[in-house]
Amino acid sequence: MNCEQANEQFTEWLSNQLPDAERLEMEAHLATCPDCQRAAHATQQLWSQMDSLAVPEPSERMRVRFDAMLDTYKDSVSSEQATGLTSFVAKLRTFWTPQMALRLAYSLALIGFGILVGYWSQNRPVLAYQQQVDSLSSQVQEMRQMMLLSLIDNPSASERLRAVSYTDDLNQANERVVEALLTTLNKDPNVNVRLVTLEALAKLADDPTVRQGLVQSLTRQESPLVQAALADVMVKLQEKRSIKPLQQLLRQERLNDLVKSKIQESLKALS
Repeated sequence: MNCEQANEQFTEWLSNQLPDAERLEMEAHLATCPDCQRAAHATQQLWSQMDSLAVPEPSERMRVRFDAMLDTYKDSVSSEQATGLTSFVAKLRTFWTPQMALRLAYSLALIGFGILVGYWSQNRPVLAYQQQVDSLSSQVQEMRQMMLLSLIDNPSASERLRAVSYTDDLNQANERVVEALLTTLNKDPNVNVRLVTLEALAKLADDPTVRQGLVQSLTRQESPLVQAALADVMVKLQEKRSIKPLQQLLRQERLNDLVKSKIQESLKALS
């Protein structure tokens, strides 16, 4: 963990909302970084000062005035509604004559006949319209995949995250998209980008290429967060081919203790 990542997680760390693996990384970084220690101490002092501030309470007079204002508003709305309804009924009685009723019935009959004829005569154009909708949907899918491919190598981590988000509405991904996502999962320097990419790939796991790529990625990850998340995905997918790579991870000398425990649980669930 570097200083930028530590600064981004101060709030979660101070409020005890970090997962165990991230908390351990944060504490290990703070133990060796005086700058981050000072920043964490300053943030903690600010929180303490904010906790000591008195919370203003509304006065009883304010509550009374508010209730009175609310009652007045309700009375005015009820009065306006009653007046409007009375006026509408009077106008309707003046307008509604036997001749008008006959004209309305005749018009409704014509409209109904037109709808019936249109239903039978327009069946083929409706099918053509549906085909156009399907074609447009396909074009939107292709556009999303093009946007993903154009942003996935962007130097900005936020842009790469935006690229991965384009998979949310994809029914399926083409080979280039799958390859780009797997490359990002294995090589992206930002752990958050890799975690979001893993989540996106898990949704596309019906694709055999995606499943195989996720299994192969197990031994390529160095981040404890990604290792633990991958182990969870393997259990959710019930991917038996991941047993051997998970066992290889367990044999690593510097494997994080929490990750080791997670992998052992995953192996039990997969066995």
